[in-house]
Order: sequence, then C-alpha cells, then structure tokens
Amino acid sequence: MAEVHETDAEDVQAWIDSGDAVIVDVREDGELLQARLTVDFVHAPLSRFDPDAIPTETEKRVVFVCAQGMRSLQAAQYMVNQGLLTDAYNLREGIAGWHRDGFALESG
Repeated sequence: MAEVHETDAEDVQAWIDSGDAVIVDVREDGELLQARLTVDFVHAPLSRFDPDAIPTETEKRVVFVCAQGMRSLQAAQYMVNQGLLTDAYNLREGIAGWHRDGFALESG
C-alpha cells in the first residue's frame, strides 16, 4: 500500500550519504536564499507545484522538504494519492528540525 513516511534528519542524511535519496524542496524561492540543504535537490515550490518535475522512476527514496514539515507533507501526500509515487518521505519538522539537529545548511 502506498504511503507517506515521516522521517527525521538523521535518516535523511544517511540516505543522502549513501546516494539513496532524491530531495524535493517545496519552499518558495526566497526561502531557499535563507537556508537550504548542501546537496543537489529538485526545487518544486508548492505555490506552483509541478508533479512532472518530481522524479518518479527511481529506486531512491523521494524525500520532500519544507520549512516546518507541513507543505512537504502536502506535496508528498499528493504524489502518493495521485499514484505517482508508491512511497514518499517527509522530513519531519523540515529545515528547522534539520538545523536544530545540527546538520549542515547553506545560504545565499
């Protein structure tokens, strides 16, 4: 059964390190200037969300990210509900939780 899995920063970092994650950031352009993960990611702002921009033919975990974990949950749930992804992952507490847990961010 398809579902969205809530996950924490430690798991996401491990998946990134092992090459097993595709990160999808659904925050707006200005938010990316303030803070973003230090890895390659797909930018698909929720305000103009384009499901075609999301890699669906991948063996990697597709992890959705936003500021606090709510918009990314919406995007992940949409992708699962539409049958576009069998499983999706949501970074619990978003970039705020990532930062609080001591993981690297960049700005600018």
